[in-house]
Amino acid sequence: MSRQKFSHVWDAIADTPEEAENMKLRSRLMMALTQHLNHSGLTQSQAAELFGVTQPRISDLIRGKINLFGLDALVNMAAAAGLHIEMRIRESAN
Repeated sequence: MSRQKFSHVWDAIADTPEEAENMKLRSRLMMALTQHLNHSGLTQSQAAELFGVTQPRISDLIRGKINLFGLDALVNMAAAAGLHIEMRIRESAN
């Protein structure tokens, strides 16, 4: 029995390479936003006001509910938090 090896957990659970890339980006943004909130000392209510979302939405972010967030929403939240996003694109090793 041969085991398939994956370079990232998202590659293993996503149905397509495109979905895996999307999940990787969303995951990174969610972790950065959560880290920012932890370091800023904002309450969930304060963060919600800053990001223009509801407090339960912030709770979902902190709990890592990746399926509830699209890239656009996460980029908007990062910009509202004063975070700068840099992107690097490279050819796949495949």
